[in-house]
Amino acid sequence: MTSGVVVEIEGVMAPAEFRNLGDAVAALWESLRVLPLGWTQFEAYRYFFDTAGAEERVRTFLERDRCLVLSFAMAGRSHAVRVEIPR
Repeated sequence: MTSGVVVEIEGVMAPAEFRNLGDAVAALWESLRVLPLGWTQFEAYRYFFDTAGAEERVRTFLERDRCLVLSFAMAGRSHAVRVEIPR
């Protein structure tokens, strides 16, 4: 992937652009891991953004769809986690 990537956590982390997908994935995990997500949501996001192969998992979605949108519930509200290649 040669272009940058934009990540955002709705209501938590403003959109930020990274040139390197690995840095973008790490930034998402750093923001997500401190949230009061509950065990199931925490483990799901840890698997997606912090375990071995996380960068490749995200890359697969981006190469196919140019965008990955996941969501989680916190304090009774849904929040979208976005990873996308800017147009």
